[in-house]
Amino acid sequence: MTLPPDAPGLLVEGARLTLGGTPILRDVSLQVARGEFVALLGPSGCGKTSLMRVIAGIQPADAGVVRIGGREVTGLHPAERDVAMVFQSYALYPHLTVAQNIAVPLTMRRLSAWQRMPLLGGLLPGSRARREAIAADVARIAEPLGLSHLLARKPGQLSGGQRQRVALARAVIRAPGAFLMDEPLSNLDAALRVTTRREIVEIHRRVGAATLYVTHDQSEALTMADRIAVMQAGEILQIATPEVIYREPVDLRVAGFIGSPRINLLDAEIGEDAVLRVGGLATPLHSRARGRVTLAIRPEDWVMGGEGLEARVEHTEFLGDHALVHLRLGAAAVILRAGPGALPHAGEVVRLGFPPAHALIFGADGRRIPAHRREPARA
Repeated sequence: MTLPPDAPGLLVEGARLTLGGTPILRDVSLQVARGEFVALLGPSGCGKTSLMRVIAGIQPADAGVVRIGGREVTGLHPAERDVAMVFQSYALYPHLTVAQNIAVPLTMRRLSAWQRMPLLGGLLPGSRARREAIAADVARIAEPLGLSHLLARKPGQLSGGQRQRVALARAVIRAPGAFLMDEPLSNLDAALRVTTRREIVEIHRRVGAATLYVTHDQSEALTMADRIAVMQAGEILQIATPEVIYREPVDLRVAGFIGSPRINLLDAEIGEDAVLRVGGLATPLHSRARGRVTLAIRPEDWVMGGEGLEARVEHTEFLGDHALVHLRLGAAAVILRAGPGALPHAGEVVRLGFPPAHALIFGADGRRIPAHRREPARA
């Protein structure tokens, strides 16, 4: 998807940042359309949070342009950028109630400095009506988030999930041009993360703003995002839908990072006859490329039995509805995801095949190489 420079939403072009002589962002460009949810996914230290800080105006970049809602905000103060941020630390005011925390953006925007004063403010002309309107907006936002019965409490009286919902409500009430969420679920337990990520997606759909969600958790990215931007070492390697990122990675680093268990990587070679071989054994694939390559097969794509690559079972992990079979294929350790039926035993030698359509081949530079099914020779 390509957006024009003045399209509503979020646009970053050519962001570069170096700190202490170390490149943090390497000419990063990213587009998030209005109403789109994009997950920025990558390991710790890859530059995700730095890019978010550049977008928010907290960290000035060495080069690049940031546009929000079609307006260039590159040189503007964070308060002037029309973005709302949600942090993993919640960043709530402990001395304020839930209602007061949610109301902070509206209080700052709609009330003068005098009107915000605790005692005198309520006596000034127009103050009462504005405060009532703010309270009504707070109640409207709190209800769908299940916070209505908590409005009088303070953050110290809330669970982690409740505090996170308060932080989300405070961001939503601003009706910003873009949401920036930095690892918002990392402090929650596993069960609560699943529930809260559904709530975040529902909030996003109702609000319809451009949302950039930073995470190192691929399950969050795959289940929540319209598109995923995979980032490593200050570069965005690929931006695509979750299905394309998983099934059609363009870079070996993307293939290796996405998927649990990790994708299986095998040393292979494409000879002058265009046939791809692993350990000297021909596979059903051929390619126009030549030389040493990497064959990548996801654990669920192995087919056990019949013809194929010879592997020895090392051990099996039974996980209820499926099992993970760990095997040794030549010098490589590989994993096969199997159904709950009869499973091979440790020490058993099996044959592993794979559907050619699901095989991935990467060259020495780590980039994806086109490959095709090798048709059997005609008699």
